[in-house]
Amino acid sequence: MPELPEVECVRRSLERLIVGRRVESVRVTRRDVIRGESSATALLQHDGIDRVLRHGKQLALVSGTGRCVCVHLGMSGQLCVLPAGDAYRGGPAPIERTNGRTSSNGRPLIPPHTHVIWRFEDGSAMRFTDPRRFGGLWTFAQLDALAGRRWSALGPDALTITPSDLYHRLSATRRPLKAALLDQALVAGLGNIYVDELLFGAGLHPLTPAGKVDRALAGSLVGRMRTLLTRAIERGGSSLRDYVDADNQRGSQQDRHRVYGRSGLQCSRRACSATICSDQIAGRTTAWCPSCQPEP
Repeated sequence: MPELPEVECVRRSLERLIVGRRVESVRVTRRDVIRGESSATALLQHDGIDRVLRHGKQLALVSGTGRCVCVHLGMSGQLCVLPAGDAYRGGPAPIERTNGRTSSNGRPLIPPHTHVIWRFEDGSAMRFTDPRRFGGLWTFAQLDALAGRRWSALGPDALTITPSDLYHRLSATRRPLKAALLDQALVAGLGNIYVDELLFGAGLHPLTPAGKVDRALAGSLVGRMRTLLTRAIERGGSSLRDYVDADNQRGSQQDRHRVYGRSGLQCSRRACSATICSDQIAGRTTAWCPSCQPEP
């Protein structure tokens, strides 16, 4: 968490809020979240933001010069943009929770776990925060370097993978479907939430061997995957704990979850009275309906 729908919502909100703006300054408060060169120049100081890209769960802030910063939000990372009146303007300030409060000099206080702050020429700012630090930033001199050194290790994006590609990738592994679909090298973007929801929609038990998925079933899975992810994006993603988009807006997809987080509750299908089960599969808490998703 966040997964593909949440990261795509962040991308779209960033595209609206920062593309076309020039970075005036960059302040780093924790350098160990940055891999690669950590200078202000590498972090796009004095560059204009030209594009915001996404592959799987990762983002790329791309400047007009081609320099880029890859952002992985991990479990608790956020990229939030603050308007000019609210943005932190630099200089010493205590690190503490703000709740709208200001320091004695009238400047907004920096929230805890704020690792990097980009300030734009119009006075607005963007903050990268990550309390658990499972995410981070990677700097690259060119987008090709990011694609070749980082994104090449990822599988096709879950929104664009073809049925044929999914079939061949699943047929090459003996793992259960739950484990295979969580593997970012197999398909990029799915996590615990949307794999559980996808398998429920497809009527597949999470322990179904991935190698048993035939071409027809792979096509059905791709169709369901695209529909599930697209609808989640339209609803702003799933806000369960930390997730908000770059405009600090929560999503509502969590209200539509059918199995994820519903262990011990009755199945949401009207014709089913079974109780949602949960167990550890592939090291992750996994939820399914024993009636709608029979064991293989």
